[in-house]
Amino acid sequence: MINFRVLGRRMSSVAKAFEAHGVVPDVVPKAPAGEIKVNYPSGVEVNQGNELTPTQVKDIPTVSWDAKPDNYYVLAMTDPDAPSRKEPKFREWHHWLVGNIPGGNVAAGETLSQYVGSGPPPDTGLHRYVFLVYQQPGKLNFDEPRLTNTSADNRGGFSIAKFAAKYNLGDPISGNFYQAKYDDYVPLLYKQLGG
Repeated sequence: MINFRVLGRRMSSVAKAFEAHGVVPDVVPKAPAGEIKVNYPSGVEVNQGNELTPTQVKDIPTVSWDAKPDNYYVLAMTDPDAPSRKEPKFREWHHWLVGNIPGGNVAAGETLSQYVGSGPPPDTGLHRYVFLVYQQPGKLNFDEPRLTNTSADNRGGFSIAKFAAKYNLGDPISGNFYQAKYDDYVPLLYKQLGG
């Protein structure tokens, strides 16, 4: 049984879900308190580990959180279960990375890695797809390679925790995640990525 009370205070629903599904410690050492709202054009919404399909999440979502208009943020989407949760030798495979987001305007941010939907290989079970937002200390100069959504190069072996440490981002302020397993869309995604 997981004890969801920490130092006498109640954990947020985000923290409970992150702990229950092992996002803490697999992705981040500490769960964020705030929740990211993630809505896909297909009509589905991300909700603390709910199961969605690769077909439902193939297009770039609308993302929002409790953002302050004068601050800059980093948004990341990462999969710690590549190629599977049992053998995560490519942990993490990052699907989306945007920095210097002014306020909550993701479209006005600096895209470091273009959005790529879920592509869990066949017979690898459910993968966790984790969204995290970090508040930046100010506007940053990112020296990361800029990645398109037509290649899988430089996406595996990523660590959002190391990225956050590199840029002095501290702990994430908001988070959310869903789970997905293989469906018929995945081969189309692999073709898009040059596979």
